[in-house]
Amino acid sequence: RGGRCGAAMGARALWALLAALRAGWCLLPQSGYLHPDEFFQAPEVMAGDILNLQVFYPWEFLSSSPCRTVVFPLMTSGVTYWAIKSLQQLDICSSCINSYTLLVSPRLLFTVFSFILDYSVYRLAPFWEADLWKALVLLAGSYVTLVFYTRTFTNTLEGLLFALLMVLVSSRKSNGSSVEPTSSPLLGVITTAGFFNRPTFLAFALMPLLYWAGLIVDSQRSIKTVINHFLKLILCACFTAIVFITADTFYFTSVSLDNLYSINKGSLFDVIAQLHEKMVVTPFNFLSYNLNPHNLALHGSHPRVTHFTVNGIMLFGILHVLAIGAGFKMLKKYIHQLIRVKSRYRGLPGLLMHSEGNPTLLLFYFVPLVFLSLFSHQEPRFLIPLILPLVLFCASQDRAVKWKHLIITFNLLGAFLFGCLHQGGLIPCLFHLEQLIHSPAPSNHPRHYTLLFAHTYMPPRFLLNIKKTDAHVQVIDMAGSGEETLCQTIEQQASNFTCSNCHIFVIIPGTVRATVAKCGVSFKNETVIFPHLSMEDPPQISILSSGNWRSQLGLYILQPDRDQ
Repeated sequence: RGGRCGAAMGARALWALLAALRAGWCLLPQSGYLHPDEFFQAPEVMAGDILNLQVFYPWEFLSSSPCRTVVFPLMTSGVTYWAIKSLQQLDICSSCINSYTLLVSPRLLFTVFSFILDYSVYRLAPFWEADLWKALVLLAGSYVTLVFYTRTFTNTLEGLLFALLMVLVSSRKSNGSSVEPTSSPLLGVITTAGFFNRPTFLAFALMPLLYWAGLIVDSQRSIKTVINHFLKLILCACFTAIVFITADTFYFTSVSLDNLYSINKGSLFDVIAQLHEKMVVTPFNFLSYNLNPHNLALHGSHPRVTHFTVNGIMLFGILHVLAIGAGFKMLKKYIHQLIRVKSRYRGLPGLLMHSEGNPTLLLFYFVPLVFLSLFSHQEPRFLIPLILPLVLFCASQDRAVKWKHLIITFNLLGAFLFGCLHQGGLIPCLFHLEQLIHSPAPSNHPRHYTLLFAHTYMPPRFLLNIKKTDAHVQVIDMAGSGEETLCQTIEQQASNFTCSNCHIFVIIPGTVRATVAKCGVSFKNETVIFPHLSMEDPPQISILSSGNWRSQLGLYILQPDRDQ
């Protein structure tokens, strides 16, 4: 008993340390750049709308093709930017708006929200017969929690809403019996909010809702009470949908309160007609676009088994393998029972809850995985909501204990690769350029900057902290342009010095440095930011094994020589 208490105390201390690491690493901040969507689906858009900064609006947020709800960006990045803007306007903080606060403030809010996962494990572990502190350590020590859940992804919000659904449908009295479900309104609100955040949320919500429905039917003797539960869920879902549709309609169209009031001075029917005519339902636009195979192919097509064979292992390592192994064993067991006709029907919740190994948790994991695998575009971040049922499953029956050294090594490597190395020079580069652009000019002549990015992820413009009214900074994103196009553009920009205070900077990964050297342009200044790994332009193994390996793992900021 004393050994168990000591182990529990050690696990608590380890969880507290990992929780502190999660918050501290967010403030440091993390330099890794996971995917453009972490910036261009919330912070970039809100920085333009609230702080009036020069930004790049992605196509999903254009009024011609509204495919993303504005509600969650406003509630997250929007709130943090409004707060730092207010602090600056009140002279409480004279320089609150800078590249650091623009990056960290939304991330810090998401980091705080990420502890909803820890709370969910605390609530769910006893219900699903998992070891509480082992589950919390598995969760807090996963690089998915440390890196992905501290970033401004819609997938992060999807995971938090999925966790709340699991908490709402998994309740038990102190004597071990299931409580009577009373969370119908909240289920309706969360399911609809998740659907507007990402329509794929329905894949995650399916099992919790089916499980809840089974509990409702099993615990109620009156059909009237059952219908009452479902009506509450539907009514709250409809009300939530109206809120989202109204907010999106006001944001994406020219409808304003003044316009609505001017229609016959407040005629209710005319107001409703005006709203209906311009109504924006972003999830339907999202589905219409993504159900078109041609559109999905533009973002990359993958084999249908990518989530099972690659992405699950990339995110969760051996935990994913353990779940697949357990899933095959249980599937084999049930098929064997059906063939021998030895099992009796006891209802879905009864069959699953009383079977060895809590197979319901496996359904919470595999049902969304199967539905997401039906689409040809499969990215690892789509699976991050599945971390909760996975750690609960692996923390029961000591499944993960004998693999602890492998789990530690895997998560250390994942945290370093995605939290530091992957596209890791781009954010520090933007910090450096922001300080350079806003440094005092030596003369009264305004300086003009041309920033040319090539073979990097899309640079989030808002981190440069340039007002929309300022025209002295031009950003050119060459993406993955070929050698000929890249050289032509660099030569054109280098020969286009129209003023004495014009400055041009070329930002490229080290793996492209040799290509740029062939362009016939000499550079007077060269700054290298380390580390930076571009998987689109991977480093050459032969150079990595030589003494010049740092040149392949850096991001170069080159300034052409105007006197060449």
